[in-house]
Amino acid sequence: MERLGLEGDWRLLRVKDGSQRPMQVPGDILSALLAAGEIPDPYAGRNELELQWIGREDWRLERDFDLDPSFLDCEEALLEALVLDTVATIELNGSLLGEGRNMFFPFRADARPLLRAGKNTIAVTIASPEKAAAEAAARLPYPIPYSQYPVTSPHRNLLRKAQFMGGWDWGPCLMTGGIYDGISLTAHNGPRFDYLGTRMTRRGPGAWKLEVQVDLVGPANPKKGGQSSGKAILEASLAGKTASLALEPPRAASRVQSCLLTLELEGIEDWNPAGYGSQALYDLKVRLLRPQAGSGEREAGTGPGTELLWTQKKRLGFRSLEVVAEEDAWGKSMKFRVNGREIFAKGANWIPADSLPSRWTRARLADLLGSARAANMNMLRVWGGGRYESEDFYGLCDELGILLWQDCMFSCALYPSSPDFLAGVEAEITHQVRRLKDHPSLALWCGNNEALGAITWYEESKDSPERYLEDYERLNEGVLGRVIRALDPDRTWWPSSPSAGPGDFSDNWHSDSRGDMHYWTVWHEGRPFSAYLEVEPRFCSEFGFQSLPSPRIVASYAKPKDRDFSSPVMEAHQRHPRGNSLILETMGRYFRRPRGFAETLYLSQVQQALAIRTAVEFWRSLRPRCMGTLYWQLNDVWPVASWSSLEYDGGWKLLHHEARRFYEDLHLALIMRDGSLAAVLINDRAEALEGELRLALKAFDGRSLWEEGLEARVGADSVARPWSRRLEGEGLLGSGLALGPGQAFLEASFTARASGGRVERRLARAFLAEPKTATLAPSGLEFRVKDGPEGPRIHLRAAAPAFFVALELDPESPMAGRFSDSGFDLGAGEEALVDFRPAPGSPMPSAADLARALRLRDLWSSCA
Repeated sequence: MERLGLEGDWRLLRVKDGSQRPMQVPGDILSALLAAGEIPDPYAGRNELELQWIGREDWRLERDFDLDPSFLDCEEALLEALVLDTVATIELNGSLLGEGRNMFFPFRADARPLLRAGKNTIAVTIASPEKAAAEAAARLPYPIPYSQYPVTSPHRNLLRKAQFMGGWDWGPCLMTGGIYDGISLTAHNGPRFDYLGTRMTRRGPGAWKLEVQVDLVGPANPKKGGQSSGKAILEASLAGKTASLALEPPRAASRVQSCLLTLELEGIEDWNPAGYGSQALYDLKVRLLRPQAGSGEREAGTGPGTELLWTQKKRLGFRSLEVVAEEDAWGKSMKFRVNGREIFAKGANWIPADSLPSRWTRARLADLLGSARAANMNMLRVWGGGRYESEDFYGLCDELGILLWQDCMFSCALYPSSPDFLAGVEAEITHQVRRLKDHPSLALWCGNNEALGAITWYEESKDSPERYLEDYERLNEGVLGRVIRALDPDRTWWPSSPSAGPGDFSDNWHSDSRGDMHYWTVWHEGRPFSAYLEVEPRFCSEFGFQSLPSPRIVASYAKPKDRDFSSPVMEAHQRHPRGNSLILETMGRYFRRPRGFAETLYLSQVQQALAIRTAVEFWRSLRPRCMGTLYWQLNDVWPVASWSSLEYDGGWKLLHHEARRFYEDLHLALIMRDGSLAAVLINDRAEALEGELRLALKAFDGRSLWEEGLEARVGADSVARPWSRRLEGEGLLGSGLALGPGQAFLEASFTARASGGRVERRLARAFLAEPKTATLAPSGLEFRVKDGPEGPRIHLRAAAPAFFVALELDPESPMAGRFSDSGFDLGAGEEALVDFRPAPGSPMPSAADLARALRLRDLWSSCA
């Protein structure tokens, strides 16, 4: 076999006028126009609105490539485009090779009859997605409604295209198209692998039975007496073990032959989620070989007496995983049990890495996923309005120990159930399950995001719910559930998110006792953060609160004259109709008036961090009733006001720094509920911990007004509440002091004696009323920057308690990078050390340069 990659330099032609410009593949149309200087930055100002014409036109992608005559001496030349977006025709040397209509199903065709020695030309014509959707809508016997946003591409739910591309309440409408993830030609003789899959059974400690199933398909143009005839050897090897099978392979493309090999393995280490052990991975290598005359089957694969017909590798992780959804005293559980241990799922929701697919690079994915792992996350939900991600994404999650809740790609809309639509979805999900099911990170298949609840959203479906429920069942259970259960029987099928599980239609937006919950009352209804304490979900897979971007992100899309919340540019980068109002109304509830625009950006991130911390700490404290929190959302697709904890460029908002703290495996939380304040110890480790819990009531000038200490213990994988006091009664927190809640704060520390003689300390501070009531003292925050062996280090010190200390770079500075910590508190006289790491490709700044670019903020200095 011989593979020729067709990535690289292509030509992009506008069908309307024949004009052309260069294009990189993998890549997309809009990115090529941007690189050619023909359009403005779609993310700057309100340029998005000027670029809607791109999705209303047809485009043609072309490239030439040369072939040696020897390449054509084959029985099949497989052309494969991994992601073809979306309605496309493929031509080779002027003749039609095939068509594609589904971004989630690869294009594959035998190109051998159309290839020639020397120069060849491939052309991919991508039809206007807006026109294709309109044509599909015109064919409907009745309307199929969908959610619409400030800028929306009509009928996006009728195309098998990433739904977010048509606009969302956090993303632009940029209906681009292109070829993503890779495109290649593979010449081969004899059969090829159609799909390679595995199934694992634990035999005992370190011992596994591995079944390897290979589907062989014969060549499209078998030669008489050629390599497609005669016997072959199928061979699988892993961890020093090999299994082989002699067979008569299929000789025609119309025939698929399934083959099974079994390996009995020993000494295998378990793969574990992050925080629960190592992520051991093993390479499985499978080859199809043909013994040459006189070589003998026994010698297959050992020397020159064999011919390699096809080969494929996979990286496997060995682990057991169950989703436990069973009736109990609280309702119906939802928890993940990995290698026999129940884990608390800690993470966020993942959306695509960018609105421009050309930027879906491995480096970008590695940065975002690395940040998730660095924030102590062990699970991400791949949301159903994006895409089934690339092999790079799933491979990185395997390496990082990030479990994946995998939605099927249906979100916030209703969908057709016509035979052709369902047939396309069946091919799509069949391919995706067979492609992804061997990744150890893949934890669960979910049918959709909110598509069941969407039946209650639209006038059409409210008037005729039975019709649309029937459509839903045909798609969700009739195709998705059926195919997933058949092809991946060892992994849980979850029908929707939110959901109480198969066959249970509980209202999981409001009911907190069954399955997974989406809780949006705080954001959408403008409720106080204390409303998070009114629900006790079994697993909360969506909840969130918006913030504004940092000054440097705002500077990337708004000129100085536009940096005002009511400016058209700022409103164009806020896609929720009430978003800025909700942010500012909440700010008035908790904080004093910000001193200016930059301080408003800062306070929006402080309150976002407070909101999500309030929810996560309380829900983690409910273990084992609640066993998972995935906040909305991890990342952004463009620079925008949103619910993300990572900025568009991958920088950490204050929420992400806070997530690193509230998701740590040993955590001390101070939780105010029903007039009482409790110190809660949360332990996700396999060992119990004992130590000293100290509490101090402190004035805002740093004086200690009252202190208490006690011994505390928290069991393995459990929660303890060693201390609780009423806020009022016998003085503030029982101190006997006649103080109001705004005159002091509580500081708590837990010094744990861990195994091996290690001593670990956790610290928490809590306001006793809204921060705007606090009698803050001037913090006297100071800093020095010193050069160190690994780069500059910032030394910070506060004269009086400083709250939510944030480090930023001057938005006009060319410097780019990340601080090791931000959004933390500093006690009076305390010193903090913060490191700075430049962005990839950026130089390491000197201490003097960083000091000039550094901007500090805290609560006292930011509020009037």
